[in-house]
Amino acid sequence: MYRYSEFDELFVRRRVEEFRDQVQRRLSGSLTEDEFKPLRLKNGLYLQLHAYMLRVAIPYGTLDARQMRQLAFIADNWDKGFGHFTTRQNVQFNWPKLADVPEILEALADVGMHAIQTSGNCIRNVTADHFAGAAADEISDPRPTAELLRQWSTDHPEFQYLPRKFKIAVSGSPRDRAVTKAHDIGLRMVRNQRGEPGYEVLIGGGLGRTPMIGATVREFLPENDLLAYVESILRVYNLHGRRDNKYKARLKILVHETGVDSLTHEIEDEFAERKKWFAGVDRELVANLKAAFEPPVFDLSRTRAFEDRKERDSDFRVWTDTNLSRHRCSAYAIATVSLKPIGGTPGDATANQMRVLADIAERLAHDEIRVSHEQNIIFPHIPKDKIPEAYDLLAAAGLHTSNFGLLSDIIACPGMDYCALATARSIPVAQDISRRFHDLGIERTIGEMKIKISGCINACGHHHVGHIGILGLERAGVENYQITLGGDATETAALGDRAGRGFSAEELLPALERLVAEYLRLRDSAGETFLEAYRRMGPEPFRAALYPEAKKLAA
Repeated sequence: MYRYSEFDELFVRRRVEEFRDQVQRRLSGSLTEDEFKPLRLKNGLYLQLHAYMLRVAIPYGTLDARQMRQLAFIADNWDKGFGHFTTRQNVQFNWPKLADVPEILEALADVGMHAIQTSGNCIRNVTADHFAGAAADEISDPRPTAELLRQWSTDHPEFQYLPRKFKIAVSGSPRDRAVTKAHDIGLRMVRNQRGEPGYEVLIGGGLGRTPMIGATVREFLPENDLLAYVESILRVYNLHGRRDNKYKARLKILVHETGVDSLTHEIEDEFAERKKWFAGVDRELVANLKAAFEPPVFDLSRTRAFEDRKERDSDFRVWTDTNLSRHRCSAYAIATVSLKPIGGTPGDATANQMRVLADIAERLAHDEIRVSHEQNIIFPHIPKDKIPEAYDLLAAAGLHTSNFGLLSDIIACPGMDYCALATARSIPVAQDISRRFHDLGIERTIGEMKIKISGCINACGHHHVGHIGILGLERAGVENYQITLGGDATETAALGDRAGRGFSAEELLPALERLVAEYLRLRDSAGETFLEAYRRMGPEPFRAALYPEAKKLAA
């Protein structure tokens, strides 16, 4: 993985000291909250419902053991003993005291981490496929691209005050595990007819109050032209993006109002001008970045430890069948550690659990950890012979839930338990759903099912692209939950269809039970997923299950 250079280190340290002075002035009263707000947001510090929240950047979701241990140290010393891993592949601390934040930032800097550009109208943390460098279907590792974009975008003088926040995602495989079509810029690594690597470029994706799927503006962009083209997109957006209404300020609105063809022409014209003086990305820099992300030396020796444990331990077998994915090397696997225990808070990990994850990475998994946008932790390179030992350590820490990709592997935003913007709770809803279907014992019968929950229209829980999406809103002082169906966050991305009226918190679980029961009744085989069944049959049978009273009235 990439290690900070001397320049990186100096840059981050100076930002810490600058913010330390700003915090002291806020505490002394020489800065008002209105004056302090833009300063704290530039350093990832939010004022939430009950306390400050610090969002720490984890570029493209990549960590090592030393960094994970430092997050545990911060959780124990300056928070309430846990951290929350997010859909932006970041980690959030929900209870820091303002006076302690400079010390937290100093501790982060000690391990090459920071909170810069995790908030504000700038280019946010660049995200990437959490299986990067390990996936069997990978065209090219997307992390060198993501790191190049991180270096280019950090403190970029032209793009620090954009019309609105700006998000970029990079996928290196035909299978899109980075939700590229729901970002301002999505980069999908492809090869042209000559086999040369490059990018399909999408723009204008995003969720929130006006969800849109990104549109392709370049079928193939050579690697060497990346920065010039991305900068051209940002320049056009910065010039023409709306600043009169923050709800209409995202790039997706500009695409919608201007039209993708017209905007593409303007981007291409800007790109042609920039190409006149920009010869391309520095090849030595690119070579150094690619070298930083070279895969580890794989141990190809094998025993029967993995197979023997599967044969004699049914719990271990279920976990391996559910939570392991195919690695490019047959002696290895990609292990997903679920942060969704039954009845737990999606994305939360205690300080002790973080230390266990660090120990496993360091001793058994080539010192690599990833955070997924699905709020789970990934060991991208773990030898199969080491998996039994890793599983035992995970089980002792309560991290062995076998539900990756299943119904209880729910994405949920913090909702009204933490967020000042939320209008309904998300966490208790996720907990109730996971408990109920676990008690019914039908999760494995159901198979793959992506449930995503947001506590307001900002859609931090990605509900629009859930197979089943749940949006919590407030209606006359009462929480009301709308259901969307048929969303998809992969390369076949789609926005879910709103099913109908919303449900009260008490009505929601029975409605979901009816919906799932109808899917199980109607699917054409045990292998047909909910999304496949929905696309085959359309919404009507599922709406009828959700709203049986409407069916009775029609009869």
